[in-house]
Amino acid sequence: MKFKDQKTILVIDDDYYICDVLRTCLEIFGGCKVITTLHAEEGLDIVTKDQPDAIVLDMLMPNMDGFAFLKKLQANPQIADIPVVLLTACVDLTEPQAIAKLGVSGAIAKPFQPIKLFSEIAQMLGW
Repeated sequence: MKFKDQKTILVIDDDYYICDVLRTCLEIFGGCKVITTLHAEEGLDIVTKDQPDAIVLDMLMPNMDGFAFLKKLQANPQIADIPVVLLTACVDLTEPQAIAKLGVSGAIAKPFQPIKLFSEIAQMLGW
């Protein structure tokens, strides 16, 4: 599935390998423009500046974790509506109740299947 208008997705994960795999999958299978960062703090700057169509967010990171990132994102009316998909090794966060409580579009458990990644994200975002 590719889009007529190219979607931009910001990937925030402290693991360079995960960022690289996500970039490849989203570019090849979705035709998306992908911006990656290893740091949530930098991710907030990128979101404010570039206004991506969606964010894929790791929850467990050093310094600012995904929870703190979400709190700051949701507190800023200029960027609060950007949909977020969690990427997490914490199985509890993939439960529907946790997703609703966090105010995100969905969650993908690590490890994930790269070939299915884009279709899962697109389905969660209603693309």
